[in-house]
Amino acid sequence: MRDVRILGTGQLVNLSRDLRAAGGSRLKKNFARRLRRAAEPLHADLQSKVRHLPIHGSGRRGRGGPSPTQRPLRATIAAAIRISVRTTNRPGARVWIDRSRLPPDLRAMPNKLEEGSWRHPVFGNRKRWVWQYAQPWWDVTVRRHQPRMTAEVERVLDDVQRQLGR
Repeated sequence: MRDVRILGTGQLVNLSRDLRAAGGSRLKKNFARRLRRAAEPLHADLQSKVRHLPIHGSGRRGRGGPSPTQRPLRATIAAAIRISVRTTNRPGARVWIDRSRLPPDLRAMPNKLEEGSWRHPVFGNRKRWVWQYAQPWWDVTVRRHQPRMTAEVERVLDDVQRQLGR
C-alpha cells in the first residue's frame, strides 16, 4: 500500500526556499496549516472507509460475531492513519499508515485488506484456516480526493506567493 504525498513539485520547493529567506514564521505556519487542511478530508475519509469496510469470510454461514480480542481490526487500522506536513526540505503533505502504531501481528493487514483476501487460523487454531475477503479501499479513496487536493494545493501556493510579493 502506498502512502499519499503531495510534495516535491518545483513550486513547493521554491516556495519553501522563499519562505525561509523571508523569515516569515507566520507565513510558514499558515502555509503548513493550509497544507494540512488540504489533506484532512482525505485522512478522515480513509479512516471512515476502513472502519466501515465490509469483510466476509469463506467459513460456514451464520457463524462469527464480535472479535474475541480487545482490539478490533478496522478501528486499529483507522487509528494508525496519520498526516504529516513539512515546510522545509521536501515540502508537502503526506497521509500514510503508521505501522509502528499497529500491533506486530497486524502490521501486514493494511496491505492484505487492499489486496482483497487473506488466510488466517480460526481463533489461533492452526489446524483450521479460513479465507477472508474485502474490497480495496485505499487507492479508490485517494483517487477520488486527488483532484480536490491538487486544486487546494495550487490555491495555497498562489496565495502564499501573493503574500510574498511575487
